[in-house]
Amino acid sequence: MSDLAGRVALVTGASRGIGRAIALHLASAGATVVAGARADHARPVQQQIEEAGGAAVAITLDVTDAASIGTAASAALGRFGRVDI
Repeated sequence: MSDLAGRVALVTGASRGIGRAIALHLASAGATVVAGARADHARPVQQQIEEAGGAAVAITLDVTDAASIGTAASAALGRFGRVDI
């Protein structure tokens, strides 16, 4: 994978399975990861990324709820100014 330093990636379902694997892979390539999952379930992924020297933030995100999607997008944009991936 190419160098993703300076890029911001929003990953849904980041607490387990494919979403978790994608979040970890993007972080290992240098992206800042906004890890979205229901409740506070993405916090361990955030911690794992940070312990490996990467940058991440966990957010609450339920993709079945339009308000949750809007709140998550606003949080990511407010913190990082953009979402690239």
